[in-house]
Amino acid sequence: MIITQTDRSTYLDVSKIEWEPTRWPGIYTKTLYKDPSGKQTTLTKMDKGAKLPKHMHVGLEQSYVLEGTLVDDDGACTAGNFVWRRPGSVHSAWSPDGCIVLGVFDSPNEFLPQGNSASVVTT
Repeated sequence: MIITQTDRSTYLDVSKIEWEPTRWPGIYTKTLYKDPSGKQTTLTKMDKGAKLPKHMHVGLEQSYVLEGTLVDDDGACTAGNFVWRRPGSVHSAWSPDGCIVLGVFDSPNEFLPQGNSASVVTT
């Protein structure tokens, strides 16, 4: 929810932005910034045990963990720590204890086919 907007700045009351469910159980987002080029800044909340399926980072992804733990094939990022992923990297991610992550994306992720699905989905 925008609380103030000028020619130079936009201020958001993040507490009044609703968590939007994603297509993956236990994963919710708040979009803080998004532009037509695909750049975006989000808050992502993952419930305990939630998993984000295999996806590719089309552009640079930067993640700052505010609460909990975010884990992937390379390691774990805990509250107060930061991880960034190179364009072209592929992984899945999960949270053993739940987490809230501030993410900055150059481009939307491409989610890779799961099971018998043959399509690529971006978000």
